[in-house]
Amino acid sequence: MELARKWVQLVIALLTNGYWGFPATRTIYQGPLKVVCSPGLNCYSCPAATTYCPLGALQQLMLSIRFNLENAQYYLGWYVLGCIGVVGAFLGRMVCGWACPFGFFQELLYKIPSRKFSVPRPLRFIKFGLLLFFIFLLPLFVVNDFGMGNPWFCKYVCPAGTLEAGLPLLWLQPELRNTVGLLFYNKVAILVFFVGWSVVASRPFCRVACPLGAFYALFSRARLVKLQLDREKCTKCEACHHVCPMGVKFNESPDDFECITCLACMDRACKFDAISLTVGGIPLRSGEVRKPVVSKPQ
Repeated sequence: MELARKWVQLVIALLTNGYWGFPATRTIYQGPLKVVCSPGLNCYSCPAATTYCPLGALQQLMLSIRFNLENAQYYLGWYVLGCIGVVGAFLGRMVCGWACPFGFFQELLYKIPSRKFSVPRPLRFIKFGLLLFFIFLLPLFVVNDFGMGNPWFCKYVCPAGTLEAGLPLLWLQPELRNTVGLLFYNKVAILVFFVGWSVVASRPFCRVACPLGAFYALFSRARLVKLQLDREKCTKCEACHHVCPMGVKFNESPDDFECITCLACMDRACKFDAISLTVGGIPLRSGEVRKPVVSKPQ
C-alpha cells in the first residue's frame, strides 16, 4: 500500500503541475484548468501549475470582502471554501498524505540518510494560529485605503510558493531579479529552514505550520473516510506508534487531527487486525499480519 500511495502522490503532483510549456512561454499557465481548486498545497504562480492553491484563493476571498461591500457588491465567492470543505468532510487530512505535492516533497527529503529527530507535539498547534490569523483575520482586517487586504501567508511565509514559484520565476524572468529584496530573502530562509528540518524530521511543515492541514484537521472526527480502531482486538503493543510519519499514537487517539490516513499503522504495524479503513463507518479493508517494524523518531 505504501508503494501505491507514492504512485498516487507522484501522479497528482504531475497532474497539478502538468504545464510543461513554461520554459518557452516563460510565464505561468493561464488556461481553463486554472479555475480548478487543487486539494493540496500547490502554488498558483508555479510556472507548471495547472490549478490554483486553496490557501491563496481563501486569502483572496477574505482580502476582497470589505472592498466589495464598500462598493455595494453584495456577493461573496464561496466556491473555494465549498470545494475544500467538501474535500475535508470526505477525506480530511488524507489529502495531506495522498494528494499534497509539498507533503510528498518532504517525504522524499526525509529519506536522505541522517540522524532522525521527533517533532515536539505542542508545536502542532501553531498551524491553527497561522490559519486563523494569516488566512482569515489579517487579510480581512488589515487593509489599505481602498479596503483591500494582502495575501499574508503567501506573501510572507509560504515555503511551497518560494520553491514552486519564486525561485523558478527568477530563473525564467531575469528582469525580476532587480526587484528582489529583504522580503524574498526572508521567504528563502523559511524554505531553507523547513527543507533542512524535513531531512531530520518527518513532515515538519505539515505538522507545525501548514494552514491547509489545519483546515482539513477540523474534519478529523466527522470525515467519511478514516481509520477505525477495534479496541477489543487492540493489545496496546504500541507498534502503530513507531511507523506513523505524523507522530500519532493511534491506539490512544484514533481520531487524532494529525492523522493523514497513510495506512502505515494498518499495513506495516498492527499484527492483530485491530485497524481498518472505513467509509462512513463501513470497513473497506483491514490490516494484515506484518513483521515488527524498527522504531525511529517521528
